[in-house]
Amino acid sequence: MAASSPTEPPHSGPPRSTALVTGAASGMGRAVAERFLAEGWSVLGVDRDTTALDKVADELGAAFRPVAVDITDRAAVATALGSPEGLRAVVNAAGIYPPTLLADFDEPTYRRIFDVNVLGTLNVTAEAVPALRGAGGGSVVNFASIDAFAVSPGQLIYSASKAAVVCLTRSLAQELAADGITVNAIAPGWVDTPGTRAGGRMEQAVSTIPLGRAAQPEEIADWVWKLCHGTYMTGETLVVSGGIAVR
Repeated sequence: MAASSPTEPPHSGPPRSTALVTGAASGMGRAVAERFLAEGWSVLGVDRDTTALDKVADELGAAFRPVAVDITDRAAVATALGSPEGLRAVVNAAGIYPPTLLADFDEPTYRRIFDVNVLGTLNVTAEAVPALRGAGGGSVVNFASIDAFAVSPGQLIYSASKAAVVCLTRSLAQELAADGITVNAIAPGWVDTPGTRAGGRMEQAVSTIPLGRAAQPEEIADWVWKLCHGTYMTGETLVVSGGIAVR
């Protein structure tokens, strides 16, 4: 999806709205960043991978502002974000999904998955909400997963972490409604990203998808964009799975 180039002239006219996107250096996070850029927004692209983030910034142009930070460290998030002006959307796309079973999980793996997928989502949201309030309201979209509803073999801890994201989305929706902030989640099924392909299970999984293919990251980004522009839906989790789970 086209975005601003590094050589484009400085933006003129009304100030751009700003979206904060975590996990922006790759996969669905990058696709979301590109979608907002294509719509004329500025993007604060958050990721802990400094090298990948700098590469994306070079490719996407001046409207993409890289923010290198570990989202599991709330103090570091607060320092890195500051008080962004014009913030109207927060997309918590960062996540990790190492496989786990009851027979092989350990405490460090459990804590790492929950720290990134759950604590990281809370840290970023908590530090961004004052800016959303200052802008008169906005939207938060959290990334859950189809595994929160229809678990996959070998994803014991990941599935639990994404179920937690669904629950905190509901709670945050109630808490922030009075501020004019909607909070929803998106629960993708199989998505064709480098990280998913590296797991070696996608080819077999595609045969179980009624639509016969994995989603493209841009298709998920389309739904994130729509969720950031609703005015009356909040506390919901939108399943985008190609028909794997029909609720």
